[in-house]
Amino acid sequence: RSIIMNQIHKFRKEKETMKNREIRTIIGKVESRAEEDGKITLVGQPIVFNQRTNIGGYFEEEIAPEAIDDSVLRDVCFLVNHDFSGIPLARSRNNNANSNLRFAKSNFAVDMEADLDPKNPKAIELNSAVERGDIPGMSFAFIVDGEVWSNLDSDYPNRRITHISEIFEVSAVTWPAYEGTSIQSERSLESSLESLKRAREELESARVRSAKVAELNNELKEIQS
Repeated sequence: RSIIMNQIHKFRKEKETMKNREIRTIIGKVESRAEEDGKITLVGQPIVFNQRTNIGGYFEEEIAPEAIDDSVLRDVCFLVNHDFSGIPLARSRNNNANSNLRFAKSNFAVDMEADLDPKNPKAIELNSAVERGDIPGMSFAFIVDGEVWSNLDSDYPNRRITHISEIFEVSAVTWPAYEGTSIQSERSLESSLESLKRAREELESARVRSAKVAELNNELKEIQS
């Protein structure tokens, strides 16, 4: 019974994680670096900071440099088009020199370097597509646990992501969004819109409380006078 309950708990946790996962796609750099020994190395830029992006016309978003720290880059897979069912082409292990997927964070972006297996047909296929320009962009899947909303009264508010708790993978993608924009699945967009709804509800609640306090203060002044 305990084994079954643990499996149910694990399934529910994974389902909730998938629900909260968000995906961002940009025209970041993804290039093939030629190696004389036949090794396949791809370099790219899956995450950029302080670049405002359009999220489905609902709001604009930017990622603060401090939103990502070394802890979320320790175990990240490198995929193609977010294919979680496929075998990773590379994987960061503690993001050190021994990993075949490595990241370097600056104030502007997160740069990636991936060493692919030259014997892997999928790696050869991806490298060819990158060299031809058929795979022109990058993307990453993540969970947000810190954000600041502004311009909530407008039809196009701003979301600044201040902390990312987990990065699942980075992907080379076939269909990157236009520069300065973002595309994502309906499931991913749902999580963002729920956050926007909560932010607007909290703003409205704060206004109601403020109005009640002002009303009580006015009544108190009338009594005192």
